[in-house]
Amino acid sequence: MSAAKTPTAPLGPELALAGSVAESVEVLVIGLTKGAEGPEASVGDALDDATAEAVLAGLVAVGATGKAEELTRIPAPAGSGVASILAVGLGDPDDVDAQRIREGAGVAARALAGTTVAATTLSSLDLGAAAEGFYLGAYTFTRFKSAKSAPKDNGKPLARVELLVEEPGDQESASTLARSAAIAEAVATAREFVNTPPSHLFPEEFAARAEALGTAAGLEVEILDEKALEKGGFGGILGVGKGSSRQPRLVRLTHKGSGGRSVALVGKGITFDTGGISIKPAAGMENMTSDMGGAAAVVATVVLAAKLGLRVGVDAWVPMAENMPSSTAQRPGDVLTQYGGTTVEVINTDAEGRLILADAIVRACEEEPDYLIDTATLTGAQMVALGNRTPGVMGTDEFRDRVARISQQIGENAWAMPLPGELRADLNSKVADLANVTNHRWGGMLAAAIYLKEFVAEGVQWAHIDVAGPAYNTGGPFGFTGKGGTGVPVRTMISVLEDIDQQG
Repeated sequence: MSAAKTPTAPLGPELALAGSVAESVEVLVIGLTKGAEGPEASVGDALDDATAEAVLAGLVAVGATGKAEELTRIPAPAGSGVASILAVGLGDPDDVDAQRIREGAGVAARALAGTTVAATTLSSLDLGAAAEGFYLGAYTFTRFKSAKSAPKDNGKPLARVELLVEEPGDQESASTLARSAAIAEAVATAREFVNTPPSHLFPEEFAARAEALGTAAGLEVEILDEKALEKGGFGGILGVGKGSSRQPRLVRLTHKGSGGRSVALVGKGITFDTGGISIKPAAGMENMTSDMGGAAAVVATVVLAAKLGLRVGVDAWVPMAENMPSSTAQRPGDVLTQYGGTTVEVINTDAEGRLILADAIVRACEEEPDYLIDTATLTGAQMVALGNRTPGVMGTDEFRDRVARISQQIGENAWAMPLPGELRADLNSKVADLANVTNHRWGGMLAAAIYLKEFVAEGVQWAHIDVAGPAYNTGGPFGFTGKGGTGVPVRTMISVLEDIDQQG
């Protein structure tokens, strides 16, 4: 297969280190906290004391409080070198951490649409978080906007951010910015995949784009088409994909690393999910373009691991299919054979994600990884249990807790969930080894993970991250997250990989 051409336009603003405010800067973004006696400004060395006092007085005069994500824009005092000051609220000083700065930078970036160059002092508080927040907050998806509806000059995303630091030539600052820019680009790449409609991102095209990204990053790439899947016995992937004219794929992207531990990543890649014969309601079905959010995150993460030069080996497996109803689609009551030989009675064709994941998990485990992380927009039950912004993490206890802890530290806030043993019997089938769903509605997120557990090899440390809600924002923008694909859980997975790289 020839690699597809991927969009080459940058997905976020140019990020640069600076020691002072340049003449080209139009807006200076500062942080504002809620002090005991009124708001307090974080201006670093960007303004002299007199100008900083004038700025704070002006902000107070128009009612700025420093409340988290509050935005206040005022004309800049004469002699400050910029046209205006944008203050973003960071809340209580005791609550200001990397995630708060990341969110504040994202809110500011969205407000600066139409601005060409901005500078910020948020970078003096946390350079990496500020860089990520500005990049991701400025991200927009306009690929299919024609001249009739594309943003005009005053609505175009922020083009450049100068991150003010004491020593812009310092190697540590340069390294921090390079890492954060790479992470932000990976998150935006996952968002771009998710936001691309299924008319333009179907299994073959998704595989080709993943191949292009992987090849550019120096990864080893292997793609199994429908014939290779049939020959190999990948019954789950084939069963889900058989109702569509778009043939399924299994993509393998490998970062060899330089020794040490090995990690397998598996991501659900349903490029569109109608539910199949067990068809979904029409209302909201258009959001099922997001059902490959796990796959998007896995592709972006393994490419990022290569760019960051991680020593840990990363083997990414991405099963891709389109779940459609047709005369050739699998039916409720059908029995399929997963890769590795387990037979499964398909009770509900809308519980398809676990079928393609199981094939990929068994194949990934044949390579004997030390750790395995799978991620998927797997169950609506995840949203019922944890809401739209909190991923659920299940798996082997120690690794599950490690993944959840790291996720909370970096602000994606995954929550550890149990795998109750009593639910296993509810997946028994009268005609096959397993049923793909239980016969009740209770604990659906947990039951799906228990199904996947059946396919994880003994001795492999495993974590399953359900991002059914967190991978796709159907509401209004918040923090550095706009409407549509969010890129969750890229930051969690790369942070876990870095932790394994350092700690084993």
